[in-house]
Amino acid sequence: MKRITGRYGTEIISLAGGRSNVFLVLSGNNKILVDTGPAFMRKIIIRRLRKLSIRTIDYLVLTHTHFDHAANARAIKDFFNARVIVHASEEEFLRSGDSPVPAGTNLFTGWLTGTFGKLANRLVKYQGCEADITFDQQLNLSEDLRNIQIIHTPGHSAGSVSVIIDNEIALAGDTLFGTYPGSSFPPFADDLKLLFKSWELLLKTGCSVFLPSHGSVRTREQVSRELSKRNHSNSA
Repeated sequence: MKRITGRYGTEIISLAGGRSNVFLVLSGNNKILVDTGPAFMRKIIIRRLRKLSIRTIDYLVLTHTHFDHAANARAIKDFFNARVIVHASEEEFLRSGDSPVPAGTNLFTGWLTGTFGKLANRLVKYQGCEADITFDQQLNLSEDLRNIQIIHTPGHSAGSVSVIIDNEIALAGDTLFGTYPGSSFPPFADDLKLLFKSWELLLKTGCSVFLPSHGSVRTREQVSRELSKRNHSNSA
């Protein structure tokens, strides 16, 4: 399990990486889990949390409600007594376990969603979960967690959010991808205009390290460079 320690001591542990990243954030005595992975990762995530001697989780933050992020939310809530946080616009998706597959952003992924989207929606339905906390634009968790904010970063989905730690490290969900060399661009997103505005918002936080839910870390320079390229392409 890989670990990153921020400049003020906040520790971020990658419980699972590659296909779907799941992060445990330790700040003081507070334990925050960000996303849960798809259903088949349930036993792995629970086993690794127990290996770290985690018995309770203060907050489970869902960056959005797609199956590969929220499918184990109910289990994590039940096992670790976690309070579940989701953006208000996706509360009902979480409750039903029926979150729509996003649109493709290139010819291949566009063909995939156009051809198999309805079937995929049925296949990836998961056990629903009640949210404990919802919000609109920004959420500060508590007085002793003032170093951590959750901000609305839509584009991949309407209710996508990112977790900002010490204005240094952003857990960006699917607002950024790290699967293609040198690129932050996601293969799926419902609204590219909103997505690029969310990139701008992430850069305004001052964060220098961006941890996506898929793939590897992206730097501030990489995100800024790609945003400039995309804006230039759109204005041409």
